[in-house]
Amino acid sequence: MKIKNYDRLISQGDVESRKVVLEILESSLEQLDSYPLIRKLLELQGSILRIGNDRWDLKEKKRIYVVGAGKACNAMARAVEDTLGDWISCGLVLVKHLEDSASLRRIELAEGGHPIPDEKGYLATKRLLKLVGEAGSEDLFIGLISGGSSALMNCPVPGITIEDEIKVTEELLKSGARILEINAVRRHISATNGGRLAQRIEARGAEMINLIISDSVGQRPTIDPSESVLFFGTPVAPDGTTLEEARRVLEKYDLLSRIPPSILNYFKTDDPSKETPKFFSNRIRHFVIARPADACEAAKRAAKDKGYSQLVLTTLLEGESREAGVFLAAVAKEIALNRRPIAPPCILIAGGETTTKIDGVAGLGGPSQELALSFSLEVAGRRGVSIGAVDTDGTDGPTEIAGAIGDGTTCQRAAEKGLDVYLRLKHHDSTGILTALGDEIRTGNTGTNVCDLNVIYIGRAV
Repeated sequence: MKIKNYDRLISQGDVESRKVVLEILESSLEQLDSYPLIRKLLELQGSILRIGNDRWDLKEKKRIYVVGAGKACNAMARAVEDTLGDWISCGLVLVKHLEDSASLRRIELAEGGHPIPDEKGYLATKRLLKLVGEAGSEDLFIGLISGGSSALMNCPVPGITIEDEIKVTEELLKSGARILEINAVRRHISATNGGRLAQRIEARGAEMINLIISDSVGQRPTIDPSESVLFFGTPVAPDGTTLEEARRVLEKYDLLSRIPPSILNYFKTDDPSKETPKFFSNRIRHFVIARPADACEAAKRAAKDKGYSQLVLTTLLEGESREAGVFLAAVAKEIALNRRPIAPPCILIAGGETTTKIDGVAGLGGPSQELALSFSLEVAGRRGVSIGAVDTDGTDGPTEIAGAIGDGTTCQRAAEKGLDVYLRLKHHDSTGILTALGDEIRTGNTGTNVCDLNVIYIGRAV
């Protein structure tokens, strides 16, 4: 099972509503796992690699490299190696956590830092760049990218240290900036992100096939992953942000006085060489195997299979996590009271990527955990309503848990243990109270990363 502590989660609280939510989350994560998706996508017949109508004769390639980064890349790398086997010359892919079964014969998996870049990721990225620097025009790169690549594959441009990159990332994450705004800054100070890895590969004359799990909110669900698409962002695709936009982010969130001088000076001067690439030739191809909206579609299918009416409320949920929890609870209560926009019993689904703004000292937590607790406050005392809120990659914020489950009993059970949900939310200390209650959802690596998924059950008895 994807949800490792399923039995404990259904041993307390509003058990029946929890079972419904957890079964739908479990099915959704199974559907989103990149290993079977990639195995189905890549077809190898002799020396011919096919993706849809595209084909490559691997005999014509001198070397085949596998490179990449992301929180879903453990499964992605395993799928590519199991498909291509000894055709792979070598590879290096950065991941957040190594797994016990992570040993591969051809592809090395190396740990990096997320959401904050670290020294391990920096050293591994330097080795990856050395590998790219040895490539030639007869070589083929298979790029594996999923959410988290901007932090995991970290190598700042000359003049900026890894310590400087860590500092600006910390400030951006605490500021409440949206992920696209954060990435606008990070891409422009990176030697790999914002398309600069693919730029280096293209400069070597090599060809590149990229398999991507997108974590960019605002895209439609995936229709046909075997069709190459125009894609923006990540280390392997053109960057849709500009140097000027990055400057405006730092100004908007009053960060100019809090970032390292090296980064402040870097953004002060206009220099065309500081701009990220905006276009690649057709030797750099992109195949997107999953997007955030796919998480909602997976949950909708799971709910339908179990016989429940279902409504995807939004795939674009953003903003402050606590406020999002209040909003989702309001919709759930409207359904219970006035049977609209859908009649109970039903499943309400919302995807996207909420954030938390940290002011001052904070405890340990994550956006999905805060959302679930906030929802629980609003439905306190109600029977037959429950929420499962997870970050689909299995790690919510800086924690090692995927998210949380909440229901009408959460606040009462917390009070019985002398814990105040409101105060914990106020101090961004959600992990402590959730683990004390046994309401945290644990999955480990899930094989995907399509942002957040919130599944809400509203029964008749609310």
